Amino acid sequence: MRRFAATVPVLLVVLLVFASAAATQPAPKVARVGMLCAPLCDTSYNNSFLDELRRLGWVEGTTIVIERKDPDYRLDQLPALAADLVRSKPNLIITFTPQSARAAKDATSGIPIVMLFVGDPVSVGLASSLAHPGGNLTGVASMDRSDFGGKFLGILREVLPQAKRVAVFINPSSESHRLVFPETPAAAAKLGFQIDVFEVREAGEMAGAIAAAKARGAEALDIFSDAIFAFPPNRVPDLAAQAGLPSISYEPSFAQGGGLISYGPDFPALARRGAHYVDRILKGAKPAELPIEQPTKYLLVINLKTAKSLGIEIPATLLARADEVIE
Repeated sequence: MRRFAATVPVLLVVLLVFASAAATQPAPKVARVGMLCAPLCDTSYNNSFLDELRRLGWVEGTTIVIERKDPDYRLDQLPALAADLVRSKPNLIITFTPQSARAAKDATSGIPIVMLFVGDPVSVGLASSLAHPGGNLTGVASMDRSDFGGKFLGILREVLPQAKRVAVFINPSSESHRLVFPETPAAAAKLGFQIDVFEVREAGEMAGAIAAAKARGAEALDIFSDAIFAFPPNRVPDLAAQAGLPSISYEPSFAQGGGLISYGPDFPALARRGAHYVDRILKGAKPAELPIEQPTKYLLVINLKTAKSLGIEIPATLLARADEVIE
């Protein structure tokens, strides 16, 4: 009994020491994250990313602080914005599109980078390999390089069996476009298309480029995936409609916004996958050791309302393959 009584004060002292230490411990550290957007931060894809981040427990203003750098379509500002983010020393930088990923990668080799919406990060030199990215960048690719030029034009050929001339729109400042476009002329020739290439570097140039394509005799528009073409989603589809030309592009939002057809990955799903990379890195994972994911499913979206306004009949075989038909 005396032994027990002697032990009690010792236990009380130990408990008081632990309680005092716990009371003086700092609150859990709030993660600081930089976000480098292109062409702007307020998009539905970014919202999908943030929604998934919240689901994983990263609540902005509570467990995570996000510093956004928004070029507002001025992509030439990305290097300076990336440098600003690096100077603020965040725990991690999130990038959207190839241009912002390149700017961040050029600005730092030490801060982890999670990239989203980059077609082929290995071929453009952002990562050593998909399985072992190396360096400080990983994330989610948006293409598997499976002859996209040929697939786009093949879909157009099904819709427009008599068409001869297609206008192709690229952004020459995009590394992904420079990588993928060389496949397009051979695919066009095989399908019996003559192509006219229009280089567009800024969103404001698109209206003039489409008008020039129309004047040159274009019968359809093939619009490569790029930030300056994709936002807001209805801008380029509206320009195509004004010109009376069928159009195809990469993002589902293109057809949903009034374009004739889109064929590409589920971008909101890719954005949600990107949130998991942020979660893992903030919990201690190394970007060099996280394999880069590629899309496993591509969505074919057809806007029948647009087809009817253009007087185009979509083949039943193509409609049967569509993941979404807008009427």
